[in-house]
Amino acid sequence: MSYNFGSIGTNVFISPKSSIYGAEHIFIGNNVRIDDFVIISAKEPVIIGNYVHIAPYCGLYGACGIEMKDFSGMSSRVAIYSISDDYSGESLTNPTVPDEYKHLVKGKVTIGRHVDIGCGSLILPGVEIGDGSSVMAMSLLNKSFECGFIIGGNPARKIKERSQKIFELEKEFLGKL
Repeated sequence: MSYNFGSIGTNVFISPKSSIYGAEHIFIGNNVRIDDFVIISAKEPVIIGNYVHIAPYCGLYGACGIEMKDFSGMSSRVAIYSISDDYSGESLTNPTVPDEYKHLVKGKVTIGRHVDIGCGSLILPGVEIGDGSSVMAMSLLNKSFECGFIIGGNPARKIKERSQKIFELEKEFLGKL
């Protein structure tokens, strides 16, 4: 399997059972693992930082861009959409309909440093998750959240502050390399 990525770092494992579309728009850092049955579709830059893990059955639909910063990760069955149909009934929906009859909700999605996203979560267009936050399993993120919180629910809300010791551990870890 050969892809023409925008760039790709060292120590990168991409399962041959994953599906990659628009590889020229995908930029992958170092020490990245992308597991079986992951779909990455990019029309705008999809940037995957260093020390990132994407677990099985995840989907990154990056028509308007997605960035996963260093040390971030996704548990299985997480979906990130940077574009979505408007389901209000004011326009037609689905990819078989010409754009002139649709209203698309668009926005780059940014996953901060040391952000972990729990199993089965859904992140919608335009959402930014601040550094050091954690998303609980089965959460729906339809708005952005600042740094340092545990986030969860449907729709997601701040549950409590998250320990930020991860940044000290990162510094120690990188200092030993």
